[in-house]
Amino acid sequence: MTTTTEHLTTFKPTTRKLAGYQFYREVLGSPKYVVAPMVDQSELAWRRLSRRYGAQLIYTPMINAKIWADSTNKVIRNAFFDLETGEEGDPTTDRPLIVQFCGNDPEKLLKSAKALEEHCDAVDLNLGCPQEIAKKGKYGAFLQDDWDLIYKLVNILHVNLSIPVTAKFRVFSTVEKTVEYAKMLERAGAQILTCHGRIREQRGQNAGLADWAKIRAVKEAVSVPVFANGNILFQSDIEVCLRETGCDGVMSAEGQLYNVALFSETDKPTALPPLNLSQHPRHADLALEYLDIVKSLKTRTSVSAIKGHLFKIMRPALSRETDLRERLGKVTIKKTGNFAEGALQPYVDVCLEMKERMDRDAKGAEGKSLDELVTIDEATGLRILPHWLTQPYWRSPKPALATG
Repeated sequence: MTTTTEHLTTFKPTTRKLAGYQFYREVLGSPKYVVAPMVDQSELAWRRLSRRYGAQLIYTPMINAKIWADSTNKVIRNAFFDLETGEEGDPTTDRPLIVQFCGNDPEKLLKSAKALEEHCDAVDLNLGCPQEIAKKGKYGAFLQDDWDLIYKLVNILHVNLSIPVTAKFRVFSTVEKTVEYAKMLERAGAQILTCHGRIREQRGQNAGLADWAKIRAVKEAVSVPVFANGNILFQSDIEVCLRETGCDGVMSAEGQLYNVALFSETDKPTALPPLNLSQHPRHADLALEYLDIVKSLKTRTSVSAIKGHLFKIMRPALSRETDLRERLGKVTIKKTGNFAEGALQPYVDVCLEMKERMDRDAKGAEGKSLDELVTIDEATGLRILPHWLTQPYWRSPKPALATG
């Protein structure tokens, strides 16, 4: 492992770009509530919905720099980021926005980033993806052992783009190596660091808890803004995380997918007690709101994204309403081209039926106290809210969070 100080200098922007905290404050607006880059899930329609419910900064799904750079097919490129409709990155409806890339070729990364730099506020390098496809393609967390290459990837963007570069990464097994890694990213030119407090091997059913102590060590070691990523399930976890890590903001992925209102009404107290149920809206209503956004856009939303969101949003009730779960799974929509009039109606019909059943169950619970409606899951120790409300999903046992 080495940490080079070589700079790749080809073209330097003639206009001064803001950096570090100046960029964080003056361009991004000092965001504290950040939606993570999520493949096939942080697409434009979800970003529109997320902004309605308190998200202050959102990352696009990861774009493979090699595929973008090598492709001349507009359909392939538009599937990553649609430049033709003008909706993605729109200054009035889709900002602040950071576009995330993965890759291992500095020149192809730069070529792809240059194509989108006018449509976002910064470009992020994915150094955290732990999936097998990232291992096969040598990107994401599987670049962790090649610090020279990582330096070059970050630095070529820092030197040549008119906007800042940021980086999202996973921690190492030791605090010391994690801190040195973060400091190297800062030296390379990263203007914001997002620290995911899990090591590369923590994923899926083995995700476990993120290590906030390592995130705090990173925050204390660098001079650029740092976002903490990991362990945010309930809104009350946000302030605990910010206090324990000292970070400038929190980034949520799965927690926000299961409850898009995770960042809503953040001005209201959320520590236990009491539980603010207004921060957990009825999921069928959210599902219908999401579909309305999808239908309103010129930018096509992938069928897999739509179905994925609906399964996550309505998860608390789909295990009960098995007929609706089966109907939702069987819906088939044409995967290419624009949606024909009424094409999404099968999804709408399932959500409307779910809404009718959830409204019925909520009405039947009228008069009951919150203590009677909220139970504790024995396997995880988490609160289980009424099944008509959005709520987090935790795949690993005993998270032992402050809100557990």
